[in-house]
Amino acid sequence: MDTKPIIYPATKKVDTTNTYFGTTVPDPYRWLEDDRAADTKEWVKEENKVTQNYLGQIPYRDAMHARLKQLWNYEKYSAPFKEGKYTYYYKNDGLQSQSVLWRQVGEGTPEVFLDPNKFSKDGTTSLQGIDFTKDGSMAAYQLSEGGSDWRKVIIIKTDDKTTVGDTLTDVKFSGIAWRGNHGFYYSSYDKPKAGSQLAGITQYHKLFYHELGTPQSTDKLIFGGDKTPRRYIGAGLTEDERFLVISAAKETTGNELYIQDLSIPNSSIVTVVDNFDNQNSVLDNVGSKLYIITNLYSPNFKIVTVDAANPKPINWKDLIPATSNVLSASTGGGKIFAEYLKDATSFVQQYNMDGKLERTITLPSVGTAGGFGTKKEEKETYYTFTNYVYPTTIFKYDIATGLSTVYKKSGVQFDPEQYESKQVFYPSKDGTKIPMIITYKKGTVLNGHNPTLLYAYGGFSISLTPAFSTSNIILMEHGGIYAVPNLRGGGEYGEKWHKAGIKMKKQNVFDDFIAAADYLVKHKYTSKEYLAISGGSNGGLLIGATITQRPDICKVAFPAVGVMDMLRYNKFTAGAGWSYDYGTAEDSKEMFDYLYNYSPYHALKPNNYPATMVTTADHDDRVVPAHSFKFAARLQEYQKGPAPVLIRIETNAGHGAGQSTDQVINGQVDKWAFMFWNMGVKY
Repeated sequence: MDTKPIIYPATKKVDTTNTYFGTTVPDPYRWLEDDRAADTKEWVKEENKVTQNYLGQIPYRDAMHARLKQLWNYEKYSAPFKEGKYTYYYKNDGLQSQSVLWRQVGEGTPEVFLDPNKFSKDGTTSLQGIDFTKDGSMAAYQLSEGGSDWRKVIIIKTDDKTTVGDTLTDVKFSGIAWRGNHGFYYSSYDKPKAGSQLAGITQYHKLFYHELGTPQSTDKLIFGGDKTPRRYIGAGLTEDERFLVISAAKETTGNELYIQDLSIPNSSIVTVVDNFDNQNSVLDNVGSKLYIITNLYSPNFKIVTVDAANPKPINWKDLIPATSNVLSASTGGGKIFAEYLKDATSFVQQYNMDGKLERTITLPSVGTAGGFGTKKEEKETYYTFTNYVYPTTIFKYDIATGLSTVYKKSGVQFDPEQYESKQVFYPSKDGTKIPMIITYKKGTVLNGHNPTLLYAYGGFSISLTPAFSTSNIILMEHGGIYAVPNLRGGGEYGEKWHKAGIKMKKQNVFDDFIAAADYLVKHKYTSKEYLAISGGSNGGLLIGATITQRPDICKVAFPAVGVMDMLRYNKFTAGAGWSYDYGTAEDSKEMFDYLYNYSPYHALKPNNYPATMVTTADHDDRVVPAHSFKFAARLQEYQKGPAPVLIRIETNAGHGAGQSTDQVINGQVDKWAFMFWNMGVKY
């Protein structure tokens, strides 16, 4: 592999510092935080030019693109759902920018209901959710432009698709909860006044009620604001529309719970849970009996019932007690579907509303099942099933008999019989056993020469469960290996597992990941010369921390949309809400020292780093691109070895949601091309 040495753009340095508990921290690339400044835009343009020039010289990039496009080009469906007289489903012909929402009556002829590809010329305006009235006669749908978390809401009559009233604007982190056909509840923040709308901090959520046909400026504040300042407020109605349920939180873990009985005019909002110590949500109700899923005294979650007249936790009665597996749940057809995670794979049981176990649902294999919920009157429901070698398949499920039948098989060109996926458990630095699923083509020789992508997340109680990826076919059909460990910080083993990877225990997450890489090398799946590591968002932080702590660990690194400046992350957009997982530099001297020690941007020093392609997007308003800009600038400055350090900045895109199919494919091709080229793997 012969490449010309890269000349990086000259990135100016400024004399900016902050002092924390007596320690002065220089921040020479602070100016890159201003995403609207002309010099930042110029820097983005120059960096993208260097990146595209580098990728453009890889001889097989076009062939890879053609192959991935061919693999991607099959019809994709969502599970269907019923609203009023119609059955709705999403469908993508193969290479459409965004999936189209179709509908039909019974077995009648399908028709297009909403086509997001017509929302914008370049396909980057996306449909981000739609909510129907109980009778299905009206719907409110949310639009994201260029991948932003800020949304617009458009209200339509479903029979003729005519719009009703004005478009709502400036809605963020919100559901739409209809009350009858007259109006709905939604949440938003005050728009940041000064400076960048994308990077500006969003502090306090407000829950509003919007009456149809009235201007948004007259919407009624229901909860939040000055009286009850909360960072996240969500609302929903029970299916019978009797109760408004409000969840309020200050951080990404733990929430208060409130209800309002809408069957009583002018009733007040009643507190169910008055603290943020646990996670609680209302699953369903039967009359005044509420069904609540909670991890109060049960880190793996349980389902309890209580009468709405006296809903405090002291009156809760266990309905489905906690087990050693983590529980999430949905309802449908008058049943409860208890969806458990067992070593990061699905195990589903069906209960009646009195908590009696009716059956364990037979799944097609070991993997991830999801989507059992449906309306109370339905006799059947749908779920999807997938794993790393089982393309996503939709099953129809008969609630009375427990029989599953294939409803839609995936059309992807992939023969599962040729591949295998196995779970191993390896010890981390402190001896904790960590599960990892390793997937490859049958007959792969474990000789240390297999190109391997190690992917993980490790945070915010998020569980990584097995899912098929079309893009990974490129790796596996070339004798490559895909490995995913379930690190601490995630939710795979409940709240204890999550808490073992937060704040001053965050290093456990990095240790778990480093141990995964060492396991793969030790057992000859791969070697350092053929290992790539990858992660996005909190997983981008993981990759940044890993290469600063162990620069020799791998050949290639892909930190995507990462949180790289751990001293300033809480100063942007929704960042302050992540303090439950991370802690902040302002908390205490100990917390500052801990963060300063591993913060990827600050931990960089002159060294031989792996070939690195940092990825971000100019419209990312979840993890602002400043993190990646500053990290990449400093990594280019400190790279002493010959390996390239590039930053790939997607324009007109956000944190990942709503990317067009083209953007997704191009991003994947550049990842595989960069990885194969730097490993010297023949394509």
